[in-house]
Order: sequence, then structure tokens, then C-alpha cells
Amino acid sequence: MAESVYVVNEIVGTSTKSWEDAAKLAIETAAKSVKDLRIGEVVKQDVTVENGKVTSYRVRLNVSFKYHK
Repeated sequence: MAESVYVVNEIVGTSTKSWEDAAKLAIETAAKSVKDLRIGEVVKQDVTVENGKVTSYRVRLNVSFKYHK
């Protein structure tokens, strides 16, 4: 097995529907510009509240991708 190096970055996704949708949108958006995106790990979830109602969901993810020289 060849040795590999991976980069880990943090991204944030938001959605008015759900945490799952926020994560999916964040990963799909990152994958458009990041080559060899491998892993997405949810590290934090929170919501925005207005007038006592949840208005949006936010997910913080660590994503990793293969480092190329």
C-alpha cells in the first residue's frame, strides 16, 4: 500500500430544512472544488432561533482530502 498524506479542513453548511441537508450541501459544494475529497466528520451542530422558532440548521464538518504534490 502506498503512503498517503491527507489535508483536514473545517467547513460549515447551513440549511432551513435539517442538519442532514446542511451537511449534504456543504460536502457537495466542497466536492466541486476539492479533488479527492474522502471524509466528512460532523463536529458540531447548532440552530438559529428567531421569535422562538428554529429558522436554520448549521453543521460544522472536518473534511479530508488527499494531498497531491
